[in-house]
Parts: sequence; C-alpha cells; structure tokens
Amino acid sequence: MIEFHWKIKFKLKNQKELQKWIELVIISENKTLGDLNYIFCSDEYLLERNIKYLKQNTLTDIITFNYCEGRIINSDIMISIDRIKENSIIFENSFSDELHRVMIHGVLHLIGYDDQTTEEKKIMREKENFYLKKLCI
Repeated sequence: MIEFHWKIKFKLKNQKELQKWIELVIISENKTLGDLNYIFCSDEYLLERNIKYLKQNTLTDIITFNYCEGRIINSDIMISIDRIKENSIIFENSFSDELHRVMIHGVLHLIGYDDQTTEEKKIMREKENFYLKKLCI
C-alpha cells in the first residue's frame, strides 16, 4: 500500500495516478509492493531527521528509510518540498517533474539501484528517465 502524509501545508496532485505509477515501477523491477509511506515536509523537518538518524548536518531533498524484506518493498520516504522547489529552479525543471523524479529515485534505491559511482549515477538517471516517461498525468 502506498500512502502520502504531510508535515507541511502541501497538496499532492494526482495521488491515485502516482500510486499506480509507483506500483508499476516496483512490479516492473520484479519486486512486490509492501508498505510505502511518502512524508512531505520542510527543510527543517528533514534536516532534524538527517542529523538524528544519519548523523549528517546537511540539507537534502530525500531520505529513504529501507525496511525491505527480501523482494517486498517497505519504506518511509521523506521528501523536502523546500528542496524540490529550489532544485527545480537550479536544474531548470518544473516543480512537478522534479518531485516525480525524486519520488521514483527513492523507490529505485529500495529496488537496489545506487548512485555512488559515475556508472551507477548514469544507470540511475536512465532508470529515472525511463519510468518518468511511463507516468501519464
């Protein structure tokens, strides 16, 4: 089950379509959907969690807590709407495109993709682009 939660005033459009799209990505990668919670929050909220749980005192757009069991995808994914807004300007992307990219980026990490090396980053970006084209909203 995919659920959306808010720690700030923010309205997520097309929730049903996004749920179907995320589940399609998970199934396409031969995984099974368990419980996936997206928590939309502020920079401040996410920074507090980054310090508390990851011991990193830096702003970030997403933190993915991996609770996967075998092939079953379970996670809390926290996304800073402040970072999405700023990054959409920096990367000359629309807010919704940036948000969708970050949402699926977290799922791809849970599936097993990484982005530490140049080659991994290339593969991750190709996967993001491939699945973003499958989103019909």
